[in-house]
Amino acid sequence: MAITKIPAAGFTGNNFKNIIINGDMSIAQRGTSATGITGSGFNTVDRFSTNILNMGTFTETQSTDVPSGQGFATSLKLDCTTADASPAAGDNIQWRQKVEGKNLQYLKFGTANAESLTLSFWVKSSKTGTYIVQLRHHDASPTILISKSYTISSANTWEKKTLTFPGYTTTAFDNDNNASLFINWWLGAGTNFTSGTLNTSWSTNVDADSAVGQVNLADSTANEWYITGVQLEAGTTASDFEFLPYDVNLRRCYRYYYVHATGSEEDIGIGGYYNGSHLFVNISFLVPMRSAPSADETIGTNYYSLVRNGGSDNFNEFKGGGSASKHEINIYNNTEASGTAGQVGYARTINASASLAFDSEL
Repeated sequence: MAITKIPAAGFTGNNFKNIIINGDMSIAQRGTSATGITGSGFNTVDRFSTNILNMGTFTETQSTDVPSGQGFATSLKLDCTTADASPAAGDNIQWRQKVEGKNLQYLKFGTANAESLTLSFWVKSSKTGTYIVQLRHHDASPTILISKSYTISSANTWEKKTLTFPGYTTTAFDNDNNASLFINWWLGAGTNFTSGTLNTSWSTNVDADSAVGQVNLADSTANEWYITGVQLEAGTTASDFEFLPYDVNLRRCYRYYYVHATGSEEDIGIGGYYNGSHLFVNISFLVPMRSAPSADETIGTNYYSLVRNGGSDNFNEFKGGGSASKHEINIYNNTEASGTAGQVGYARTINASASLAFDSEL
């Protein structure tokens, strides 16, 4: 009987070929909608950040509007809610994912055998015209960039785009857990970024060459932009999107952001008082995080409680880590609770608005 060899997890053949994590927008640990976005940060779908510098206000949503018949269930939607038709020269909007160097070594950047990269994605917008995608080699000194344009031809119609970037032979990606490659989708830019000549080959950063021709997604509150099926892979052709099982995709996201407890009556972990007002709770992560994380929590009156023999003690917030690693963290409360040194119990959430997460994003 013939035995079929199952490939090990990793960059083997077509296994985990997609450098992008959560390219189908299926994981949204922080929530499915965020309003009033005017700055930079992670809002809804995992691993992607929206970065707005003085250029309108947006709502971000994990949407169920997807290209028909392609296997996708979710997309990312950006909706302009406050327009900026005349941005200042330095204003811009970017949407991006950063990739750590450990995941890029097989591309052989910095050698004569550097692999080309092909980016493919599905996109839809009410705003037609030219858009820019930019790759940024963050480990090169000075930083090296390359930009490519794509066109949204038909309003409110899903279109698949494919862009190929040559490999870079001069500087390797660092083999570490820091951000080495940025993939930036430009959605608006002032003249500081559009007044030159688009840098379609790897070159030292010149702001004016970054987003030449880019339309302004913020020029009307009627503007919306959707994206899904984002895949970045080695080679010069785009293959079919690599769908991963939901649990695999979720665990990959846990490396960067992990929601440990949310809502009411969620167990947090075993804890105990080390003096009359402070208690420690130890939490082990489901997967090792990229680096020792920071706590990301909602704070409110009596959001958390330590249930112990003879009663419980409510408190408002945790104060971060006493000690932390990529495997576990000790978090401690503020001074609201009152107990006896040595008392042990289990911590839990007691408010529907409570949420405790850990952030190790790039």
